[in-house]
Formats: sequence, structure tokens, C-alpha cells
Amino acid sequence: MSEVSEASPEEPVGPDAPTDAAPRPSELDRKINRLFSGAVVRKDLVKAVKGNAIVPSYVLEYLLGQYAASDDEATIQAGIDTVRKILADHYVHRNQSELVKSTIRERGRHRIIDKVTATLNEKDDVYQAEFANLGIKGVLVESATIKAHPKLLVGGVWCICDIEYFHSADPRVVPWILGSIKPIQLSNFDIEGYLAARREFTTDEWIDLLVQSIGFNPELLGSRAKLIQLVRLVPFVERNYNLVELGPKGTGKSHIFSEFSPHGMLISGGEVTVPKLFVNNANGRIGLVGYWDVVAFDEFAGKKKRTDRALVDIMKNYMANKSFSRGVETLGAEASMVFVGNTSHTVPYMLKHSDLFDELPESYHDSAYLDRLHCYIPGWEVDIIRGEMFSDGYGFVVDYIAEVLKSMRSQDYSDRYQQHFSLSSDISTRDRDGIHKTFSGLMKILYPHGEAAPEEIEEILRFAIEGRKRVKDQILRIDSTMADVKFGYLDRNGSWHPVSTLEEDEYPAYYRCESSDAAEPRADVVRSTRHDGTTNERVQVSEAPLFEGHREFQENQRGISFGTLLGPYLRGAGQITIVDPYIRQFHQARNLMELIEEIASAKDAADEVNIKLVTSENDGGEDKVRKQLEFLLKVKQGAAAGGINFDVSFDDTIHDRSIVTDTGWKILLGRGLDIFQFVTGDAFDLATRRQEYRQVKAFSVTYIRAGQ
Repeated sequence: MSEVSEASPEEPVGPDAPTDAAPRPSELDRKINRLFSGAVVRKDLVKAVKGNAIVPSYVLEYLLGQYAASDDEATIQAGIDTVRKILADHYVHRNQSELVKSTIRERGRHRIIDKVTATLNEKDDVYQAEFANLGIKGVLVESATIKAHPKLLVGGVWCICDIEYFHSADPRVVPWILGSIKPIQLSNFDIEGYLAARREFTTDEWIDLLVQSIGFNPELLGSRAKLIQLVRLVPFVERNYNLVELGPKGTGKSHIFSEFSPHGMLISGGEVTVPKLFVNNANGRIGLVGYWDVVAFDEFAGKKKRTDRALVDIMKNYMANKSFSRGVETLGAEASMVFVGNTSHTVPYMLKHSDLFDELPESYHDSAYLDRLHCYIPGWEVDIIRGEMFSDGYGFVVDYIAEVLKSMRSQDYSDRYQQHFSLSSDISTRDRDGIHKTFSGLMKILYPHGEAAPEEIEEILRFAIEGRKRVKDQILRIDSTMADVKFGYLDRNGSWHPVSTLEEDEYPAYYRCESSDAAEPRADVVRSTRHDGTTNERVQVSEAPLFEGHREFQENQRGISFGTLLGPYLRGAGQITIVDPYIRQFHQARNLMELIEEIASAKDAADEVNIKLVTSENDGGEDKVRKQLEFLLKVKQGAAAGGINFDVSFDDTIHDRSIVTDTGWKILLGRGLDIFQFVTGDAFDLATRRQEYRQVKAFSVTYIRAGQ
């Protein structure tokens, strides 16, 4: 999968970027428009038309898909104008509801866009509709309409409606008449055409298209960050999938479930009741799980939140058995359950003092309930949403991709890894189900045509195992009677591949409640004999030997800096040679300067260190070469102030990255010094000031002592 790219200050992003000109379509955007003509839209257009209309994105994209699904700028602009006019003429603002009602009365008939909810009036044996923004209720609805659109009864649906007005002398008669109703969602699509078009994209291109469809700029996300975004879609494509995501505020946890699909329902965790969610035993009416593909609980975290124990018990049974009871009758449903909430502590704090489910209400902080969860998304790995993270590229109109995902819910891709890999034999049935459902969902999202290379299958299998392992490892902290499990898989050669969670690698001392296996200084007692025969003892601290060998670091890992990664190996060196062909852009020169800063701060002020950089020229033209030389000159000038003599030579034939010292160390750098993900440059962001607070890209380091 593609790597993270990082913008330099010379190319402003976000609010500082120029906005007067329309973005120029990329090669990928042109390909998207060619293969999915009419089913994609430029994602920044939603903001352009939304104004102060409080409607989900899928409603706006439905309209944009009708009028602005093109890469021709004139067509797009005309479509924007049309959609704006439709919203101005037909969308009902609550503060203008009386004006709209007057318009209906005067004209006799008027088309509106509003959220419609229907109920059964049992006394009169009729269905009646309520319009959320227009503020009218009791409007008669035909039984055929309810049969065609049953979600009107549960939660409501955004619709385009024709409303008529006819006053009657009978005060019991509602004057409003529903002339026509059309839910805002795609009526049909060609699944075979979708699968055929998928074959024309590489995996990286397809993932970027999906990320743009969600609304994010894929250039600012790494491979793992993209997978985390896409696993949020699994509940829409996989039946009875139970997902949890806990993390800091502002990371977009609930956005997908409120804006992305007309088949999902987002409700506040505090609003959940047995009748609303499952069944009202008083009248037998089925709740949300009977009508929606996804039911997501927002603001689910909160230790002090009051919960209904009966609801928790019914939910546990539903999450395990896909069924619930209505009196003596057992009913099945396919709704996936999603739980999202905020954390108030850092990951190491939670691992040290409790567990990663610490924020949940007490009734849900229960091993039996938690064991029903198929995957735990590490929300702390997701960046807080910034303006420049939103995409201006092309993505699927969301009701189109929503229908695609819905159409694949009945398919099962969970066995697609088995010709290449097999799971550990001691993984329980429940663990295996969780892994299988996450794997199946991601396969349907990324490879709906069923064609994936073994290494691509392996990547999402590892991710699926990690998501379930995060659940199980925390359960073991809560319930010591649960059996420990070795999570991993075997390849076709019988080689065992263990799987760990990222936080397990980052904080081993806290993850297993054990002391870290990192090298610590050793304290030795040194005894000496005085002239008078008495013994003197003193403690002498000696450093443990430096690690030799190979180390791998996962994408999104934190706690890594040049000081811990390279500092001990460079200490005491007088001559250091750095070979890295990619010291070209601002952030790469910044990384180099930060390494020099580490070397300067660790050496004696009276010593000098010679650093030679071997790199290659920027191949982007004269302007970029000149900019590269300016960066390197500034590095040289800055290094001189710290007693470091910096020199550069250019070699366009180099490829490998390494650091060699005159003290006998050679360090092989898998991706050179460019190991950190995008940093905002915000002076109040710790990641700007301290490397250990930054997320890294996936990379490896090999430490070799001379003569070994």
C-alpha cells in the first residue's frame, strides 16, 4: 500500500491554501470519472452547497449525484447552482416552517425535503406521518407506502415529498395531504459493472478511492490509518458485526454512522431502551435492529452513566445469537452493533491503572459482554480532524457505495485466506468468529471481485487478528478465568507468525503488567580494601550492551525518537557518514536537523563531530534542486553552531540507507531518516516539539557492529 506523504511549508494546505480555483483533477480522479461516470462526485462540493442546511451528507450527495456527477467544471458549477436552488426552494428550515406551510396553503401543493417519521394510529387503524422540520403531524400515509419503506416507522427517513393542503370544516381532519413520497437513496445499481470496474484499479488506487469517498485526503494517511478508516465500513457490509471504537474527542468516530449511509442509525448511548432497540412487548412492535443494517451508539463511554441491566442482558444474547425474544417468540435480526465513545486518559495510563475498556459504563465493563465484540478500533491512533485532511478529489456518491455494501451483506468471504494461511489451533470459536467477520468485511470492501495476492490477504488477516486480540487481551485483565490465547497464523510452509497489537509493542511494561525487557543500566557493587585492612564498597553503574540485530516498527507506533533509536550508537563518534538518497523536501531536511541536534546535545561541548551526508539530487527540476540546496545549506549553518562539521556529496546511484560511525557501528535504515508521519507545525502540539509524540511510518532498523 502507498506511504504517507507530507506537505512542506512552501505548499500551504488547509485554510491557507488558495481556494479561488477549482482543484485540478489528478490522474486517479480522471480514472475514477472514466470508470464510474455518474456514480462519483467531487467531495468538496458538499460544503459548497450545504450552507446552513442541517442534513446528512448522503442527502446532499444524492442531489449532487443527480446534477454534478462530472469532471467538467462547467457542468459541476451548473450542478452546484441547481442543487443550491433545490435546497433554497424545497429544504425546510425549522425557523421557516410557518412560511413553508403558508406556501403549501397558497399554492395547494409544494415539494419539500424533510425527515419523515411514521406511526400507526391504532385507534383509527391508520398510518400517520410527522415531518421533523416542517412541524406537522397526523398526515395520513397509505399502507402501501409503509410496506415499501418500513424504515419510516423506525427512526425516520429523509424524503422528497409533495405536500398538499385541503381545509375541512371537520376539526378532526388534518388538512395536510401526502401527495407523493420518495426516500433519498439510490433506487438501483449495477453490481457487475462495479466489480468489473474494480478490476481496473490497483489496490492502492482502490483504497484511495474509498478513502476519498469517506471524505478524507488519502495523501495524508498511511496504509494503517487508511485501514482503520475503512474498518469503520465493515458493519455496513457484514451482517451482525459487533464493533467498538474508543479514543480521544474530535477523531470522527461517529461521522460514518451519521452521515455516510441511509442504512445506518446513530443514537445517543443514553437514549437506548429495550423497546426502542429490540421490541416493545406491550404492542409487539419491533425496534431498530429489525429495520436498520447498522445501529451505532454514540457517546457510549462514561463510567457513571446509568444503564438498564435488562438491556445489557438482551444485547449480550443478540450479539452472540443474532436473536431476541418477543414474548414466547424468538426473532432474528441482522443489524450490526457499533459502540463509539471518548477516552479521557492516555493509552499507557489506562494500561497501567486499568484496561482499555476502562471508560465504559459499569454494566458493560463485563467480560461476557465484551467477549461478543468482534473488533476494537484503536481510536487513539486516529488523528484529530484538521481542515487539510478533507479531500477535494472524487469519491463515490455515498448512497451508491452504501447500496453496494448493502448488496454484499449476504456474501461470506471469511474463508478466502485459507488456501494461504491457517489460524492458531488454540484460538477459540468466538475469537475465530471475530477474526473471520472482520476479514470477510475488509475483503468485500477492498477486493469485492475476490482477487487478491497472498501478501494482500495476509495484511488484512493480520489486521483482523489484531482487532480481536485487542478485545481478548483486555478481557484477560478483567476476568482472570479466561484462557490466554496465542494470536497468530501459519503460512503454507508451516511457519508461525505471531500477531501483536501496536500498544503491546509500544508499552510492553504496562501491557502485560510486567517489567519491560528493554536494556537497563546494571548496578555492580565494587569492593576495595583500604590500607588499614577495612573494606570499602561502592555502587558502580555500567550500561548494558547495546542491542545488535534487526528491529521492526509498526505504522502509527509512538514513543520513538532519534535519541532512543540512534543516539546510543552514535555517542562518542567523531566521524559519522549518513547515506540517504531522499533528503530533498522540507520535512526530510528537518528530520536530518533533528538528528544533528541529538548528536550535538549528547557530545562534549569541547568536542567536534564530522558528519558527511551522501544523498541524491531532487529530480523534480531546477527549482526543486535549488530548494534542496537551500535546505542543506541551512542545515550546515545550523550544525556549525553546535560544533558539528557538516558536508554533503551527491550520488544518484545510491538506494540503500545507512549510518556508519568510526566507533564500529553500521546501522541499516529501511527507509532512511524519513520515519515520522505528517506533523502539523503547530507550536502547541507536542508532536511538533518532541519526536516521541509523533506517529511513525512502518520501518525497520538493523544494528551491526564492525567485524560481526
